[in-house]
Amino acid sequence: MKRSTKVISVVIIFFLIIASVIIARTMIGNHFKKKFSKRPPPGIIVTQVIQENFSEKISSFGTAVSKKTETFRIKKNELNSELKLEEYVNKGDLIVKLKDKSIVAPFSGVLGYRGLTDDVLGSDNSIIITLDDSSIIYCDLKIPENYASSIKKGLPVDVKFSGYKNKKFSGIVDMISSRINAETRTLLTRVKIENSNYELIPGSLLEITINFNLRNSLRVPDTSVMMEGEKVFVYTVSKDNIVNKKEIEIGLRDQGNVEILSGLNLGDTIVAEGLKKVFPRGKIKPIKN
Repeated sequence: MKRSTKVISVVIIFFLIIASVIIARTMIGNHFKKKFSKRPPPGIIVTQVIQENFSEKISSFGTAVSKKTETFRIKKNELNSELKLEEYVNKGDLIVKLKDKSIVAPFSGVLGYRGLTDDVLGSDNSIIITLDDSSIIYCDLKIPENYASSIKKGLPVDVKFSGYKNKKFSGIVDMISSRINAETRTLLTRVKIENSNYELIPGSLLEITINFNLRNSLRVPDTSVMMEGEKVFVYTVSKDNIVNKKEIEIGLRDQGNVEILSGLNLGDTIVAEGLKKVFPRGKIKPIKN
C-alpha cells in the first residue's frame, strides 16, 4: 500500500472515531436530559359536580315574642312567706299562695319576676311575676314591597340569635298582611319559630332569613370558578387526567358554593383548587377533595 493511501486511511479512521464519540455523547446527553428534565404532573385537588338546594333570600331583624304571656302583680304584704318561684310550671300548677287567695298557672311556661321599688309605685311595695309560654316564638318583620310577590305562607326561615352564635334555628312564614303599608312601603310578615328547648328568649333581637324560590341545582365550589370578562370557566378533568377549559353559566352563590345553570353535568370531575397550576390539555395528578 502506498504511503499516501495509508495516511488517508488513518485520517479517515481518526475522523470516524471522533464523529462516533461526538454522536455517542450527544445521544447519551439527550437521553439523560429527557429523562431527568421530565417533570411529573402536578398534584391538583379535584371534586365532582353534585346537586344541592339553592334559594334566594330575604334578611331582616325582629324581636322575639312569646306564644302566650301573663303578668301577675302581687303586694308583698299579701305573701305568707318568702316568694320562691319555680323555673317552669305546667298549666294548673300553683305559682304563689297568698293570704286570701292562690295564683295558679293558666298555661304551661317559664316563670320570672322583678321587684319594683317604692319610688316607682309610690306607697305600694309590689312584685311583678311574669309567665311566658315560649315553646313557640313569633317575630314580626317589615318586608320591602318589591318582595311581595315572593313571600308565601309556609316558606322556610333560618333564625340566628346572638346568644347562640354557632346555632341556627328553624321556622316558617306563619302570616302575611293583606296590604302594603303606604307609609313604609313594607309588607308586615309574621314568622313562627319552634322553641321547644326554650333557648330563644322573649324580647331578644333575632336575625331572620326567609328562603324563597327554592330549587335543587348543580353546584361547584367557588374556588373552581374563573372569571374572564363576562364569561365564566372551569377546568374539567377527563378519565386520562387531562384538563380542559370549559365555559359555564352560573346562578347564585351561597356559603362558598356556586350554582351551575349550564355547561356541566352531574358527576363531572373538575379542578377544585390550584387553578394557576393547570393549563388546557395539561395532565395532572388528581387529589380527591
